[in-house]
Amino acid sequence: MISLNNRVKINKSKIRVGRGIGSGKGKTSGRGVKGQKSRSGVAIKSFEGGQMPLYRRLPKRGFNPISKDEVAIINLEKIQSFIDKKNISPNEVLNSDLLKKLKIISKNSKKLKILGTGEIKDKINIEANLASKSAIEKLEKIGGSIQLKK
Repeated sequence: MISLNNRVKINKSKIRVGRGIGSGKGKTSGRGVKGQKSRSGVAIKSFEGGQMPLYRRLPKRGFNPISKDEVAIINLEKIQSFIDKKNISPNEVLNSDLLKKLKIISKNSKKLKILGTGEIKDKINIEANLASKSAIEKLEKIGGSIQLKK
């Protein structure tokens, strides 16, 4: 059984600083001697003595997600212009690999999106990740097809 004298103290009393030498927290009240930090009203949290502070050394990240998917977009009119220039033949399957090889879209792009601006005259098969409704309509109207990859 624990005697009354060596019980664990539950309510520890607050240390009262600046109450004389015998308290162990007298005179300078545990603040050391002199200097800016011994004074009241000091706010030097991120100041590093003139050295470039950490929060300015690190790059800004903000609202730019680090792992965003680069989506390459291409309009139907652009595809038609490449067909007219004979860069793309209408009977081969148009996909992101082919467009990357021809340097039409960036090699860093992960997905391909077809948009419906402009007209397309040639029947063409397209393989893309995303497509707008108008692009799908226009392609189906001229008898072409678009396959959306999941």
